[in-house]
Amino acid sequence: MSKTQSTHERVQNSEIQQRKLVIENSHGEKLVGVLHDTGSTEIVVICHGIQSSKDRIPMLTIANVFEKEMISSFRFDFAGNGESEGSFRYGNYRREAEDLRSVLQYLRGEGREVPAIIGHSKGGNVVLLYAAKYKDVQTVVNLSGRFFLEKGIEGRLGKDYLKRIEEDGFIDVWNRKGKFQYRVTRESLMDRLTTNAHEACLSIPENCRVLTVHGSKDRIVPVTAASEFARYIKNHKLCLIEGADHEFTSHQQELASIVLSFFKSDPKKDDDSGDISKSNRDTVRSVVPIKSRM
Repeated sequence: MSKTQSTHERVQNSEIQQRKLVIENSHGEKLVGVLHDTGSTEIVVICHGIQSSKDRIPMLTIANVFEKEMISSFRFDFAGNGESEGSFRYGNYRREAEDLRSVLQYLRGEGREVPAIIGHSKGGNVVLLYAAKYKDVQTVVNLSGRFFLEKGIEGRLGKDYLKRIEEDGFIDVWNRKGKFQYRVTRESLMDRLTTNAHEACLSIPENCRVLTVHGSKDRIVPVTAASEFARYIKNHKLCLIEGADHEFTSHQQELASIVLSFFKSDPKKDDDSGDISKSNRDTVRSVVPIKSRM
């Protein structure tokens, strides 16, 4: 395993620490993360979405809620994002799954157990891809993930993106203020278009429990995507949070409570109702049939 660096910052009290870890991925890039160390052997790993970071919601909220329950967690920046080294790349799902692999290998090399991986938005797809390939985690949480990866591209690249990418070999993306954000190459676009969420879902073993949580008012990834994960993943629970947007902006505590309850629940006692806990039934409803497709 690659060499790592770590610095320690003691917070709150003598039992809980937040440690910044720098872990080298398989490409020699340093991935920066924060370990919420409660002293537990188990560590939950939390992954962010596209152009996001470990310090954004809902990653930070979930880590803090787990910390209060004395469950350690690790939130980190993928290569090319946040504090981590490397260049930002559009697409890049499978390479980010390998970043996650480097993180889990390091933590396990330190004698820790990683029973669960949690991902938001693009990170939701990444944790599912990881579970499908490596089959070594027992709990996966997909928050606002996108099933049809060919969807949602026009909003960023324009309706004629395929023609432009073929003619020029790249597309530069600018924000509303006219500031350059990133370049999309043909290679990175094809990486996204050839990443198959359906195939990944079918490859996740039945002994891996998967929770998908989606906001009913998500305008980034339509809520209909959530039912597709439920359709193809063997051991799956699906919950909608009424009124929540893509980042669960006004529903942080409800989201964190659902994720924590799923993590702590006994699989043998789970039923097919889709409810994560009785306390959440007012804010969460089980979803199985969503007939319309994206």
